[in-house]
Amino acid sequence: MTSVFIFLRRVSYLLLLTHFAFAQKKPNIIMILVDDMGWGEVGVYGSKYCQTPHLDALAKQGLKFNSFYANSTVCSPTRAALLSGKYPDLVGVPGVIRGNTLNSWGYFNPKVKTLPQLLKSGGYHTGMVGKWHLGLEPENHPNERGFMHFHGFLEDMMDDYYTHLREGKNWMRLNKQVVDPKGHATDVFTDWAIEYLDNQKKSPQPFFLYLAYNAPHFPMQPPREWLDKIKKRNPNLTEKRALLTALIEHLDDNIGRVMAALQKNNQADNTLIVFSSDNGGLLSTEADNGPWKGGKQTMYEGGLRVPTMAVWKNKIVPNAQTNTPGLMMDLLPTFCEVAGVTPPTDIDGKSLLSTMLGKSVSSFDRTVFWMRREGGVDYGGQDYYGMREGQWKLVQNNPFEPFQLFDMSVDSLETNDLKKTNKEIYESLSKKMRVHLQKVGSVQWQK
Repeated sequence: MTSVFIFLRRVSYLLLLTHFAFAQKKPNIIMILVDDMGWGEVGVYGSKYCQTPHLDALAKQGLKFNSFYANSTVCSPTRAALLSGKYPDLVGVPGVIRGNTLNSWGYFNPKVKTLPQLLKSGGYHTGMVGKWHLGLEPENHPNERGFMHFHGFLEDMMDDYYTHLREGKNWMRLNKQVVDPKGHATDVFTDWAIEYLDNQKKSPQPFFLYLAYNAPHFPMQPPREWLDKIKKRNPNLTEKRALLTALIEHLDDNIGRVMAALQKNNQADNTLIVFSSDNGGLLSTEADNGPWKGGKQTMYEGGLRVPTMAVWKNKIVPNAQTNTPGLMMDLLPTFCEVAGVTPPTDIDGKSLLSTMLGKSVSSFDRTVFWMRREGGVDYGGQDYYGMREGQWKLVQNNPFEPFQLFDMSVDSLETNDLKKTNKEIYESLSKKMRVHLQKVGSVQWQK
């Protein structure tokens, strides 16, 4: 009996070793999401103001997307799309979720399977550092939505990068424990991300890290030494532009710290890294959205098209570019395919893995929708929409204005409204949009 027990124990041990060896072969995945960074704020995207050597290095090591889009013009919906693989209005997040319930425009459906839940089922350790912004309800805490480790900020935005408070309250957490860190939020989140990476280097288990910075979202509060450096380099910048430039360059430096930690821990060679922004830059902060019209809160390209890049050593060819369109919701099926996990059948996103590995398609081969609901006198609690199918794009920038129709194949700057001269196209697109509206009409977005 004893010999049988010893034999079974040895077999179990060998099976465990085999499991860990298999787990080690799965790549780690890091998703870096920044807040309100416009297309034109990154060096490789033609920045006029910012020096971003670490983001530029990522692009040179891998793939630069030229046609990647956020799923909305504002924060929460895009984050919901990333974590669900679905249109945000189909998971209850048509607008910004806030702690102030009278001005909150979403409730992230607790029944929807999330990216970390899916990756966890595939053997991954799942960690999140940074800005959550998907609800304060107990059922929507990051730990309840699939993250085994959460070290970050629960609310919508910080009123101060140093106190980390929102309307006088502390929303910083280590899992569900209140914490009160010191220092600039960008530095704090970087320290926590490196701490997570250091802990994971001791484990054979692959990991998924979602690192969500709140920079360069307002308030414009870069560290003083970074602002002084920018003003010395370019004394002709306006105060707003100098503040934003300093905030972005400080952010870039911190991303460099994360990349250095990956190298030091020997994790870089087996890690897929994707960087993107949740929407375009805010024009009132003098953000640079490159050549594109509009900015955050608009359905023009400047509000939706965001700098995005992917790095995966020996898998993604260095110094590559693609014009293949992608959306934030496409990253869930992409990461699932990388991890060998089957995504839900009802998602709206499409895997971009073949694009990352070299297959490129230059045009929109599907119909996509964007929407946002918001309060205040400008929006009245109502929603407004954008839509793209092939060369055609419908645009509405508040609920009270008529749609515009643009032919993006010849007018990517969205200058010539063709609705009156292309009535059949307009009606065809409008009909498909109405079908989408009917589909989302039964979705609960308030608790």
